[in-house]
Amino acid sequence: MPRKPSSFFTSGDPRRDADALERSADSQLLRKAVNTLAIVPKSARITTLGRKSYNVLLFQAQEQGLEKDVFRTPLDTVVKGLDFDSNDHALIKKHLRAMVSTTVEWQSPTSGEGASWNVSGLLAHAKLSKERGQVWVEWSYAVNLKQELLEPTVFARLRLEVISQLRTHAGVVLYEVCTRYKDIGRTARQPWRWWYPVLSGNPTSEKTERLEYRIFKRDTLKPAIAEVNSITDLDIELIEHKQGRFVDEIQFYIGPKKQASLALSRPVVPVDIGMVARATALGVPEDALDPLFVAHGEEAVGQALEALSRRMANPFPDVLRDPLRYLKALLANGPSASVAAPAAEQEGANTQAAARELSSSRKARWQAEWTRREHERCAAAIEQLSAQAQRDLETQLLEALRARDAHPSIIKRLSTSGWQHPMVRHEMLRFFGDATFGVDWDKPSAEQLLEIASELGADVEPGGGMEPLGTSVRRQP
Repeated sequence: MPRKPSSFFTSGDPRRDADALERSADSQLLRKAVNTLAIVPKSARITTLGRKSYNVLLFQAQEQGLEKDVFRTPLDTVVKGLDFDSNDHALIKKHLRAMVSTTVEWQSPTSGEGASWNVSGLLAHAKLSKERGQVWVEWSYAVNLKQELLEPTVFARLRLEVISQLRTHAGVVLYEVCTRYKDIGRTARQPWRWWYPVLSGNPTSEKTERLEYRIFKRDTLKPAIAEVNSITDLDIELIEHKQGRFVDEIQFYIGPKKQASLALSRPVVPVDIGMVARATALGVPEDALDPLFVAHGEEAVGQALEALSRRMANPFPDVLRDPLRYLKALLANGPSASVAAPAAEQEGANTQAAARELSSSRKARWQAEWTRREHERCAAAIEQLSAQAQRDLETQLLEALRARDAHPSIIKRLSTSGWQHPMVRHEMLRFFGDATFGVDWDKPSAEQLLEIASELGADVEPGGGMEPLGTSVRRQP
């Protein structure tokens, strides 16, 4: 049976009683032991999805309780975006296999803070099984770590709904470490080469020994800091300590934002690996996606993957031999190249495209109307804030725009004219909407499109079928 906080109220153990009260007050709180924050991979890379999935498994295990040796949960509570009716779970098997086989050193970000040093795999074992049509995942932890993992004495209080919005391994780790020390105001001071495997998830090698600090700062530190500052409730600054002319050690200053995080409390959601599954199925390596997410955003990458899928399905004028290179070219050429198929693809398209044109335009009209209403709802929510709260929100948006090197004209209009300027309004709606309503707040579901279609007097095919949605509609008597 899952562990319930109320069962601890008369346990006689003050620490467990206090912990139960904390858990009941915030059901999304993951207590991650300080020794597990700065894990150093020794045998293989730790991916972003691997770290996120591990956090969800750890949360589930803490809910089920220390008295269990083996933990079980439906796989769709851990990950989403896979075809669970299929027997092919190659991607999740890959990550579970890595959690078991990857050797890591468990250490605190502060020297001497942890009670001990340990080395083991992230998981002791993992198993997938199908029962009554549902896929289950089973796992366990090494005996030398189980107690500290499930009932840690020194830990960081992490919000999984915040972690779910971070896209890079370095961003996830930096958020976890800085959350642990946010009350202190800064992390411990460590050599920058100590930080590299911790943040990147890459084991040290002969190649990494030749890495220059400026490259580490450009490719790992700056993107991670920008991501944490734009998404979480923390403001982080890099502090460099030089020995002579060269940077030797670094640490991070941590300050709270002027306004608390705008994210609403939501149930713990499984890790979305749907886009990674699509990419790997198209021949794009998972490791290549992180920098693309950082440089172009998830929406643009998703559109480019759709264009890549269309191109790979069409052998004209020749079979595509390098999917990753083609994907990068689509993103480099801008949104129009990601959305529209290349001219060669258009030439080789079959005649069914013309027959679908009318239905597609109707669906686009329904989607545009639904999006317009959501944007109005979002704008109304911002306008209901106090004048000071709106100014604080503009300050946060300004920092986020600068962090991602937005066009100077947008930054200037925000500084001089406020968020309601036509050049800035869509940026504010996206910034506020993602944090308040969730990352897909203005993307309608099939059911919501059906509602809009019925309001607009959409044509329903004979027999109840509405072709643009691919969804059957039952006629009412």
